Amino acid sequence: MSTPAEGDQDTGFTWPMPPSGGWTADDLDSIPGLPSHTEMIDGGLFFVSPQTYFHMAVLRLLETALLDQAPEEYDVIREMTVTLDGRDRPEPDLMVVPYSALGQLRQTSFDPSQIVLAVEVVSPESVGRDRELKPRKYAKAGIRHFWRVEENDGTPVVYVYELDPATGAYAITGIHHDRLKVAVPFVVDADLTRLRRGRPGDGAGQDA
Repeated sequence: MSTPAEGDQDTGFTWPMPPSGGWTADDLDSIPGLPSHTEMIDGGLFFVSPQTYFHMAVLRLLETALLDQAPEEYDVIREMTVTLDGRDRPEPDLMVVPYSALGQLRQTSFDPSQIVLAVEVVSPESVGRDRELKPRKYAKAGIRHFWRVEENDGTPVVYVYELDPATGAYAITGIHHDRLKVAVPFVVDADLTRLRRGRPGDGAGQDA
């Protein structure tokens, strides 16, 4: 969990103090003073560091591909949380959900049963959470499809996982370097080299 830096007591900012027994997922909407995109994992708060261009560009590329190629009954969501249980409310970088899951305009989170696909782009400060902790929790909550994206020489590498019902854990079904091409949860075809060519998100899904 993030902790106050030395000297913060002189800034006038008051760090939120958890109640007896710790925070719950429902508290995340009402804790005052939290920065945008705060996640809750095991009842602890995690703050998002400034994002890199790579992170932003990969999200744009994949979001464009998913929006262009997802069946019409699905929407692509970013910057929202999924409430896995009473003490876990992470924020995947991208989620695919059915339009039937969209409730009120002030909705701030989704149930894991509504998530068709969760995507995490690994950041330097969250490697452990993105590679191990969050996927394990997504699998336990029953999210069937998960993608983890990492950087290799300026190009995204997409690790594709599907939930194994026999073990309740994710099984890797593919590692995609230059081109992401999958058939589930629906057909997606995206040229991952567009970042290297300086055209992230431009025509994702078309042959180079």
